[in-house]
Amino acid sequence: MSEEVMEQIKQQIENNPILLFMKGSPRMPQCGFSARAIQVLSACGERFAYVDVLSHPDIRANLPKYANWPTFPQLWIQGELVGGSDIISDLYEQGELQKLIKAAAEQAE
Repeated sequence: MSEEVMEQIKQQIENNPILLFMKGSPRMPQCGFSARAIQVLSACGERFAYVDVLSHPDIRANLPKYANWPTFPQLWIQGELVGGSDIISDLYEQGELQKLIKAAAEQAE
């Protein structure tokens, strides 16, 4: 586990109120779970940052250890891990994700 990579991950999470670690990009997701996460996040209507873990193998290898979460995508809101695709979708359907996203976006302004 690289100290530098862990610090980089920490900085990304701290500096982006809404951050999705995903496979691919919002325009070209590289797996169905990432595609679903993008669909749900986009429906919330706020801007968010993303990191393509396929382009950053060091982050892909270390983030599961940092987060204690084995899979991608991973949604982080205000420094807290929300979860993966299923959790994001469930929260969205309950109306909770929209509240979290809106609060994070307002605080970032």
